[in-house]
Amino acid sequence: MSKIVFTEKEIGLLTKNPYVQSVSPKGITYTEEFKRIFIVDYENGKLPRQIFEECGFDAEVIGKKRIQSSSDRWRKAYRENGVLGLKDTRSEASGRPRKHELSIDEKYARMEAQLNLLKAENELLKKIRFVERGLKK
Repeated sequence: MSKIVFTEKEIGLLTKNPYVQSVSPKGITYTEEFKRIFIVDYENGKLPRQIFEECGFDAEVIGKKRIQSSSDRWRKAYRENGVLGLKDTRSEASGRPRKHELSIDEKYARMEAQLNLLKAENELLKKIRFVERGLKK
């Protein structure tokens, strides 16, 4: 996120742009259509700032750094995954996936904890049975 904070007036101006999905004081979410237009125009030799301005954005409001970082991010995503890399997947992501396998020690610790839990559960059930039968210790 950029350090530039948008004013209410700038947010209103950006919201009116058809290529903006949403705007907050700290960030802009662009439409997939704009990202595709950006990639096509960039590959045809246009500069990032020029593409933004031709699509109705005020480069001074958005900021050079934000334009450059968006450009870099979209081009990298396009190189790696094609058009699908430009898709916003934040609403579909279910969290950080587990990356590593558990070691033998970690597996052992989990199994030991599970065993202790089951033992405690069995003891509780025994006490409940004794109370129900009226056989208190």
